[in-house]
Amino acid sequence: MQLHITTTAATLQVDAVMLDLDGTLVNTLGDFAQALNRMLLDLALPAIDARVIKHMVGKGTEHLLRSVLAHVGVADVDARYAEAWQRYEHHYLQLNGQFSELYAGVAEGVQALAAAGVPLACLTNKPLAFARPLLRAKGLEKFFQHVFGGDSFAQKKPHPLPLLETCKALGSAPERTLMVGDSSNDAQAAQAAGCPVVLMTYGFNHGQPIQAVPALAHLDALTQLRALADQPV
Repeated sequence: MQLHITTTAATLQVDAVMLDLDGTLVNTLGDFAQALNRMLLDLALPAIDARVIKHMVGKGTEHLLRSVLAHVGVADVDARYAEAWQRYEHHYLQLNGQFSELYAGVAEGVQALAAAGVPLACLTNKPLAFARPLLRAKGLEKFFQHVFGGDSFAQKKPHPLPLLETCKALGSAPERTLMVGDSSNDAQAAQAAGCPVVLMTYGFNHGQPIQAVPALAHLDALTQLRALADQPV
C-alpha cells in the first residue's frame, strides 16, 4: 500500500514510514527528569531542572548521561559514568511511561497510517529495552512492524545506518520511506540516507527551533501527515 503525500515542496510516493519516539510520539520529559534526578540523588549529586534536560535529549542515553553529569559539575565524567548508567537504568525501567504522555494527535495519526496499510517502524536513539515497554504502555506497539533502538545498530542517528537498516527491514527503498521526527538528528540522518523527512514542531530538537531545519513539512500534529496524503493506491 502506498501514500501519495503532497506538500508545498514536493509530491512523493511513500511505501513505508519510520517514526522517532521521544519528542515525536511521546513527551517523555517527565520520565527523563524523574529517572535522572533519582540517579543524581543516588550519586549524591545536585538535581537538574527539566528545562535543561530537554536540550540534552535526542542523541542517545550515553550522550544524555554524560551531558547531565557534566552539567552538575562532575569533573571526571568517565569515572562516574558506569555507576550513573546503572542507577539510571534501574530507575528508568521502574518508572518508564509513568511521567510521560502521547502528544496530541499521535494515537489518531498512527492509527490512520496503519489503517491505510502503510508499514510502520519506530526508530529511536532510546535503548530498545526502554523503547518497547514505553510503546506498549502507551498502546502504540501493536501498530509497528519493527521497533529499533539506539543499541539495535552499530550507529545512532544522525548517522544514516539506522535508517538504511530500517528500510531494509521494511522492504522499502530509502527514497520512498518517510522519516518522521522532531530534531535535526532525524533530518540529518534522513538526508544522508536519501529518505524524505517531515518534522514535528512540538518536540525537543536540543532547544533550537525546528522550523529552521529543512524538511518536506513542519507539522503541529501527526494527524496532519495523513491529511497531506491522498487515498492509498
